[in-house]
Amino acid sequence: MTTTRRPAAEDVADALRDVAGIGGFFVLHTGGPGDGWHPVADAYARGFGDLAEAVARRHRTTEPRIDVSIAQLGHAARLWSPVLACAVLHGIVLDLSGLQRADDGPALRLPRPAGWYADRLPDPAAALYDQVMGHLLALRDGLDVKVAPRLLDGNAASALAGSAQVLLTSHPSVRDRLTGLTTTLLSTGRLAGTGTVTGPGLAFRRRSCCLYYRAPNGSTCGDCCLTDREAARQRG
Repeated sequence: MTTTRRPAAEDVADALRDVAGIGGFFVLHTGGPGDGWHPVADAYARGFGDLAEAVARRHRTTEPRIDVSIAQLGHAARLWSPVLACAVLHGIVLDLSGLQRADDGPALRLPRPAGWYADRLPDPAAALYDQVMGHLLALRDGLDVKVAPRLLDGNAASALAGSAQVLLTSHPSVRDRLTGLTTTLLSTGRLAGTGTVTGPGLAFRRRSCCLYYRAPNGSTCGDCCLTDREAARQRG
């Protein structure tokens, strides 16, 4: 990453406090005592086993790959949401290198908030991609449950699109900037080919399934490829 002048930690923290008001997935804690937090890299190395087990208890699943998929999807949303919002609303690309996770749940924290000015980076979209997907690839590499890599990529894309939709609803004036950035990200690296933006509200149709429909009382999600297949089957 470039060594150009970076925003002050206070400015990054202010941006994060602002975007946290959009919704729960946009909350990224900063500063404070370190008790109760650990490097997220440690959780990746353990395959997010505690969060997968929490999913299994909540949804009464019997397939570990469902638990891992849902846990990874939630983590992707907690990464994309503040990263996307800070970039679009405040022109800051977050530096997630020091990211921590709560000992007792999925909450995330930057003990020392940092980032870069988006307009001083040669490719802000690529920087956003690297920050988020670097974490999601590290999580994938630590999994001890076999899950199709493209399913996990689809989860990452679905989380990105979902974050963009919530951000657009709360801040409709940023439609053009947000749409441009989101569509660029969805055509970058491992996100390319995972799905298609289908409407002006950043509606998204993915090409894979997160497997939630296989959980007891589960269902297909709004962007699931199986939704179209089921509709086609019913039309006969």
